[in-house]
Amino acid sequence: MPVLTRLVPSPVFMEIRPGALDALGGILQDRRLSASGRVAVAVSSGSGARLRQRLEPGLPGADWYPLDGGSLDDAVALADRMRGGHYDAMVALGGGKIIDAAKYAAARVGLPLVAVATNLAHDGICSPVATLDNDAGRGSYGVPGPIGIVVDLDVVRQAPARFVAAGIGDAVSNISACADWELSHAETGEPVDGLAVAMARTAGETLLRHPGKLTDGDLLTTLAEALVLSGIAMSIAGSTRPSSGACHEISHALDVLHPKRSAQHGEQVGLGAAFASFLRGERELSGLMVDRFRFHGLPVTADQIGFTEAEFTEAVHYAPNTRPGRFTILEHLDLSPSDIRDSYADYVQAVNS
Repeated sequence: MPVLTRLVPSPVFMEIRPGALDALGGILQDRRLSASGRVAVAVSSGSGARLRQRLEPGLPGADWYPLDGGSLDDAVALADRMRGGHYDAMVALGGGKIIDAAKYAAARVGLPLVAVATNLAHDGICSPVATLDNDAGRGSYGVPGPIGIVVDLDVVRQAPARFVAAGIGDAVSNISACADWELSHAETGEPVDGLAVAMARTAGETLLRHPGKLTDGDLLTTLAEALVLSGIAMSIAGSTRPSSGACHEISHALDVLHPKRSAQHGEQVGLGAAFASFLRGERELSGLMVDRFRFHGLPVTADQIGFTEAEFTEAVHYAPNTRPGRFTILEHLDLSPSDIRDSYADYVQAVNS
């Protein structure tokens, strides 16, 4: 008998609205996650610490766990500190590093996680992946996705505009990642999950064509929803494939080769997506990406994030090493350093014309 339907892994609830943070205690109770209020709250030492004073009266039964970083050691230590606490759930309050560390810690102790994002810099808000610094540089670890998402638009609006723009770069890069996945299907026979592609590409296309500015409430809502869709697409696919192609390989290469000079993740993958689309011959799409990134103040050439042409060429050439076994336009073309340099020069000329 054919399978007539399938279960789609997704958050049980999602609250994206102004003032959502002040209603956090009520949200946890209404969703029957924690009627007792016994929750563990992982909080950053920056913006999260300032929000703690605001939230403590509404979460009287919570234990608070400050985090200084987003390394694997931080996540393991957090899990060890929480053991024996008899919590109903865990709440991650902060940016991407805090949410990723909390996702890993929650998985180790078997707690459902509610992600409370204080910025929208990348799609880790809902993904089944925790990206953590380790002794080898940085690793991606499979974890359960959050059971709930809370985004207070008033709080997000107060984050640096660069973080919002970076989230747009990350979401738009889905378009390039999906094109790479479909290229792999055509060239290697790799299976493609059409539903995952539809969700990830819709998230990217919506941001690519949204006319709003970074402070517009409608754009922030659309971005938050797009990042959630990206996370669900990865859960459906069982991998990062719908949101990670040559764009992310290039970004990871910059992180590996220049760990102290790397820019925001969303800035790097946005640039990577525009260049990868150019390499695939999708010049109109690449131009649309460049125009939208410029509108939001995102970088569109390597020098705008502090890298020379030679350094960017080296990163693109090294990029396939960051995801062994993944097939993208970079593996397909297998360009030499001189070919990459020439292609990048053509891209820059097109960008500046």
